[in-house]
Amino acid sequence: MLQNTGKLAGRTLFITGASRGIGKAIALKAAKDGANVVIAAKTAQAHPKLPGTIYTAAEEVEAAGGKALPCVVDVRNEEQISEAVENAVKTFGGIDILINNASAINLTGTLETPMKKVDLMMNINSRGTYLTSKLCIPYLKKSQNGHILNLSPPLNMNPIWFKNHCAYTMAKYGMSMCVLGMAEEFKGEIAVNALWPKTAIHTAAMDMLGGSGVSSQCRKPEIMADAAYAIFSKPKTFTGNFIIDEELLKEEGIKDFDIYAVDPGHPLLPDFFLDEEPEALAKKMQDHGASPKFQAGKEQASSATEGPVAETFKAIEGAITADVVKSTGGIYQFELSGEHPGTWYMDLKNESGSIGHGSFPGKVDVLMSMSSEDFVKMFTGKVKPTMAFMSGKLKIKGDMSLAIKLEKLMTQFKAKL
Repeated sequence: MLQNTGKLAGRTLFITGASRGIGKAIALKAAKDGANVVIAAKTAQAHPKLPGTIYTAAEEVEAAGGKALPCVVDVRNEEQISEAVENAVKTFGGIDILINNASAINLTGTLETPMKKVDLMMNINSRGTYLTSKLCIPYLKKSQNGHILNLSPPLNMNPIWFKNHCAYTMAKYGMSMCVLGMAEEFKGEIAVNALWPKTAIHTAAMDMLGGSGVSSQCRKPEIMADAAYAIFSKPKTFTGNFIIDEELLKEEGIKDFDIYAVDPGHPLLPDFFLDEEPEALAKKMQDHGASPKFQAGKEQASSATEGPVAETFKAIEGAITADVVKSTGGIYQFELSGEHPGTWYMDLKNESGSIGHGSFPGKVDVLMSMSSEDFVKMFTGKVKPTMAFMSGKLKIKGDMSLAIKLEKLMTQFKAKL
């Protein structure tokens, strides 16, 4: 597990939904440094089905070495949040870190989801995150290293994540859009990031959703606490990121992830909103059976060059179908810089489509400029095009609606591979 460094000593964390689960795990991790923790949650009295209250969590925080302030807070209630924020500032002198952890889940389809449940998820997940952030930001801006961390997923536009539980996805993505907007709005003042688990996390909510037997397919909340701790140790210039717990912890030097497993060695359940982690597109094409067009090697883009860009274009060409061309109707040109510079085009408008090295011999609908490294990362799912565009790594000229179509097409390619 990630070792405590003492960096959070004396800092104040405001955590919604911290009476149990991931929120409490983050609180206890910070407490080991000697942090101050505001436990902002609804549960003042023991719930018949869910363990823990704000008071039992506070006892655990103080036993771990921190200072605790339990506050009864329903994040739908502006007055309660405001009072808790004022109490936090009065007690600890300010707020350094906000963790928007409180969340509601209901995995039903559109016709099966009562509006009462829709309102609950929207008000807790999206509105609650926005409201709590709004009330904490004036104090976070005064902190030397203010952070907001939303426990929400990357904005994956694969329709599969919408069709079975549209309301939940919209509510959860609302939290992620707060990251997208506030990171840019408060750049240089506050770090705003999202954290999401690669696998299911064993919490009381997970037991209610999947039954007690699901625990062996989960990791412990401590993996999220360690990832959150690593984020809080970074400067406020580390902002606007959609972080997956395992990926970050690998960068931090963690190699043994069995320590986080409820049942080490047991297969793990992937979490929502994450497509299966891709290998390089070319390798996945080979593993899953390349199309005849790919196998034939006719007019392959690699005839002009070699390397990861060429391999990526090869794999893309193998995934192009007549339906893809018909539904897209655009011609894209890529101006790549960096280690593998060059000009490439993707014709998703004419006949059966084509890939080519060099400039397209005609009118281009969308011109995209980026480094060759970011291009490969984008088409292998390691970098979201939206984030690349928002951060300035990707520059787009031309028809933006067609550019958005290409982003959606990337997820279709991955789903078919």
